[in-house]
Amino acid sequence: MSCYFLIDTYIDKERGRGLYDDYINKVKPIVESCGGEYLLRSEKVSSLSPQRTPQRVIVIRFPDRKKMEACFHSEEYKAIAHERAESVDARAVIVEE
Repeated sequence: MSCYFLIDTYIDKERGRGLYDDYINKVKPIVESCGGEYLLRSEKVSSLSPQRTPQRVIVIRFPDRKKMEACFHSEEYKAIAHERAESVDARAVIVEE
């Protein structure tokens, strides 16, 4: 069954996007090598809740949870994860069919 990885991203204006943009370029081939397919990556976000106002939303579909976990536990991903953690506040949820 498919597994979906949904991310709300909150960009800190003071930190800027430099490190985060570098992360975006590096993470895409890692995700795709694990069978992940980007269904949505957009900064055209309209929030319906003042408590939840992300600047960017990402939706990735993996063939199954095992593939998704392999991606985010891989050595390749671990080597770049700090770039995301140091540059943005990202909140993720996993949804399985």
